[in-house]
Amino acid sequence: MEFEDASREELLELVRQQQATIAELQAIIQQLQARITELETRLGRSGGKGMPGLKPKAKDPAPTKPRKRRAQGFGRDRGTPTMIITHAVDRCPQCAIALVGGSVKRTREVIELAPSPVQITEHRYVERRCPLCGTSWVPKAELAEQVLGQGRLGIELLSLIATLREEGRLPFRTIQWYLATVHQLKLSVGAIVAACRAVAEHGRAALEEIKQQVRASPVLHADETGWRENGHNGYVWTWSTETERYFTRGTRGKEMVDQVLGEEFRGVLVSDFYGAYHHYDGWKQRCWAHLLQDVHDLRMLSPDDASVQEWATKLHALFVDARRFTAPDREARRAARWEFEGRALEICRPYAEEAGAAQRRLSARVVRHIKELFVFVSEPEVPATNNAAERSLRHLVVSRKISGGTRSAVGTATKMALSSLFGTWRARGLNPLATCRQLLLSPQV
Repeated sequence: MEFEDASREELLELVRQQQATIAELQAIIQQLQARITELETRLGRSGGKGMPGLKPKAKDPAPTKPRKRRAQGFGRDRGTPTMIITHAVDRCPQCAIALVGGSVKRTREVIELAPSPVQITEHRYVERRCPLCGTSWVPKAELAEQVLGQGRLGIELLSLIATLREEGRLPFRTIQWYLATVHQLKLSVGAIVAACRAVAEHGRAALEEIKQQVRASPVLHADETGWRENGHNGYVWTWSTETERYFTRGTRGKEMVDQVLGEEFRGVLVSDFYGAYHHYDGWKQRCWAHLLQDVHDLRMLSPDDASVQEWATKLHALFVDARRFTAPDREARRAARWEFEGRALEICRPYAEEAGAAQRRLSARVVRHIKELFVFVSEPEVPATNNAAERSLRHLVVSRKISGGTRSAVGTATKMALSSLFGTWRARGLNPLATCRQLLLSPQV
């Protein structure tokens, strides 16, 4: 249509058509925006990263309020000074008269590190001959409280290297740089690796004691995570109590459970639903955190399925009721456990064998492990989740992200030993450097 030749009625009709088209496009845009928001929300709640570069809107700053005055001050504590320098004016700047006495007006604390170069001690053993009998005598090398065996690195240095490696999670070359820069000590990477190995070897008796404590524990947490050795995949297993951490590496098979637990362990094994733990014939408590996370993911994937939403809500409410239950009487706790097991079966059994039900797999899991879900109700010392095992693995997982794993079987054995020793000391609230020094000073059994 030529707009110059069009009549007024034709132009008005054209405008009405364009307005109708714009309205339709705006409606489509609104629908697409609502769909995008729904997908982003679903991805965010299910653990996804969401759209790249998209960040949530920052909250408006809350109005500031005057700070409430505290009844007691909590300022920074001052350390005990190792040196005191007094600053005073000797003469009056105006009158030039000598000034004496006075009182302290203010103080200022300056904290500094003094250079600490390495100390190298050469022990010389002089041979002396008896003029009467003619026998030559050389003193024995009594350095048990200074070095391990025939090594040249002192116990203080070995403790520092092992602590930097395990507690500080520093790479070997970073430890090498630190020793050279701060202490003017030049060691090869191989010497630092050997130092860590020497500490692990000396701690074999302590490691065996940790293993026996794990087996004797009434409640034991177990979990596993990946660990590469010389580029080959494998798994690290953690066996943790309130005061012990024990790590081993191997396959992901059930033989790893038997290898650590042996026949001595008869306590409650707290774990996730991995099949390697199924054959343990003692009491087991399965992790509700893992179960409820899977339930939550299923709920997010089926927002329009009313049966899934109702099933998930009931299962979560059942867990909350079980966690809140308390009773001093053991018989009452056992009766409550049976009651919670019955309620769980009522919720899950109808869907356990229903073909096509979205919650079938998780319902079947609950039915199968029903005797392993509410042990924490009858036994208050047993936790309902396996979070303790997750926390015990965290330090090792961070170390894995830094190093990528180990490069040999000997390196793996050293890493597992140090992780067990330092993890146990950490769980007991001990100073790792001081405890490592004490371990090296103790005689090896």
